[in-house]
Amino acid sequence: MPRVALLAGLPTLGEDDVLAVPVGAGGTLPVWLTRPGPGQVAPVQPELLAGALRDTGNTGGAGKITNLPVPGRRPRSVVAVGTGAGTLPELRSYVGIAVRRAQTLAEFGARRLVLPLDGVAPAGADEVRAAVEAALLAGYRYRDTSRPHPPRLAEVAVVAADAEDLPVAEAARTGQITAEAVAWARDLVNTPADTKDPEWLAAQARQRLGELDSVTVTVLGPDELRAGGFGGVLAVGSGSARSPRVVVASYRPPGADGGSPVLVGKGITFDTGGLSIKTTAGMREMKTDMAGGAAVLAALDAAARLRLPVAVTAVVPAAENAVSGDSYRPGDVVRHVGGRTTEVLNTDAEGRLVLADALAHARLELGATVLVDVATLTGAMKSALGNRTAGLYATTDGLADALATAAGHAGERVWRMPLAEEYGDALESAVADANNAPGNPGGTTAALFLRPFAGELPWAHLDIAGPVRAGSDEAEIVKGGTGYGTRLLLRWLEAGAPVDPIPTAED
Repeated sequence: MPRVALLAGLPTLGEDDVLAVPVGAGGTLPVWLTRPGPGQVAPVQPELLAGALRDTGNTGGAGKITNLPVPGRRPRSVVAVGTGAGTLPELRSYVGIAVRRAQTLAEFGARRLVLPLDGVAPAGADEVRAAVEAALLAGYRYRDTSRPHPPRLAEVAVVAADAEDLPVAEAARTGQITAEAVAWARDLVNTPADTKDPEWLAAQARQRLGELDSVTVTVLGPDELRAGGFGGVLAVGSGSARSPRVVVASYRPPGADGGSPVLVGKGITFDTGGLSIKTTAGMREMKTDMAGGAAVLAALDAAARLRLPVAVTAVVPAAENAVSGDSYRPGDVVRHVGGRTTEVLNTDAEGRLVLADALAHARLELGATVLVDVATLTGAMKSALGNRTAGLYATTDGLADALATAAGHAGERVWRMPLAEEYGDALESAVADANNAPGNPGGTTAALFLRPFAGELPWAHLDIAGPVRAGSDEAEIVKGGTGYGTRLLLRWLEAGAPVDPIPTAED
């Protein structure tokens, strides 16, 4: 990712710079371009830019782009991007498009993108945070397994008139820490499964989180899992030569006492489907099946680096669902932490088995006050909500509202789904407390399966099967693992991890 610098005014532009210009609705150009201050010279002739906008039909609609080479002048190029009404989603789009276009120009010598935010209205703390996050995330690429690396932008200079105000500067810092955490989650998701097994994932958590103040990381291996009754995790991991792990990371700032919210993230490092094996096409992206685990670890990472005053624990049940003579079978009965049993009807419905153990462990052993789990759980959720929206299930309206509000601030979409009781009968089993493949509606019956493991605690379930992976670039999202859920959870923690609705400014 490029470096990000926050500036209060336009820097002196050089021949290796690219200047972004936010174009408002109706083709409105920013004041600093059309009416520069005393002694200042416009970095590009407004008439020249206005003509280019007319020629390309760029009237300021969100995402519209005009590239204006400026031969013999400085900067090297001007990228004019429509910002529409200037909402935060449109701001993220403006930043993302400008970063990607400047990155293309980096292959021809550009080294810095100068990114002014003040267009129709001045940019405050919220806009600066969103812009810094978007600039870093739009410039993200996973290159560990590809060569050669193309030239990259060295810096993005974010320009806002109020940059020297303390809240704005703090917002920029928060945006950088947030983006770095999301990038770590993306790296974990994008790492191929021949490298990424449960032991590797646990080592990554220890390496990154173990260096932080007020953070402890504990890894439960096979012996501890057997002693603790983690029947679901052990069953799912039984077919692989790479044994399962459960990662428990806890952030407890000074003065924190008592219980804490617990975030549980599915950590299936690769999913063949087990004996209920997937097709080849269905298996290709299954390195992504631990994205929930990556999100909860990254959210805790950011919370600790920001020194938030709220304690939080992340639990990641990690296993590889593979095929061998030791694989668990359809018809097996699994006993979970706490004693509840599950009849296995489909070994490809493995995520709920490991989450069940982790939720029960968090409730019974970790002092959880509220539970939120995050998982790439069902294809049904992608069918229902598409590839950009997560399904949200919750046992209380307050917790659902708080998470939805956090999602809105983070720019990560959720849609609340019903925990419809009429489908509960589908979970019945003649030989166990429930079965693991109760059928449609798949997202709802999966949530109903998980609910008993949370007991009476406030509990929410985020099915992120859709937005966790992107097939193309858009705004700050790039092709591949998206790190979805990290920003949503962090915003919820920043608000104090409430189980009641987050108050608005009007309240």
